[in-house]
Amino acid sequence: MQRNKFLVGIVGGATAVVALGGLGTYLFAGTESTTGLDGHSTASVDGHRALAANIVAARTESKYHPLPWVGAQLSGVTCPTGLKAVAGASITCTGRNNDGEVVRIPVRVTKADAKSVTWKFER
Repeated sequence: MQRNKFLVGIVGGATAVVALGGLGTYLFAGTESTTGLDGHSTASVDGHRALAANIVAARTESKYHPLPWVGAQLSGVTCPTGLKAVAGASITCTGRNNDGEVVRIPVRVTKADAKSVTWKFER
């Protein structure tokens, strides 16, 4: 009887650790961001309000490799222009992986309003 309780405890504990690890991965590995449009983050692209290129690049670089088992580590991420604050607008940013190879990162606006832009990138 004591042995069965021990096994149930071990299996239950392992299940809890796996569930928490999965939840943590899901929360940290998200590629979607909502960024406010203020004086420091706003640019203009083709006459439209846009999220400044350096903001998109920095956020993408920091979220591309949030955990060792999710995504590749990148450095030197740059974006060609700001990201228009228009749903469906897209740009392709680039960065370098640990081998020095160029990685192309598609970025797309999923939602935009007068105060913020919700956007995501593909890993």
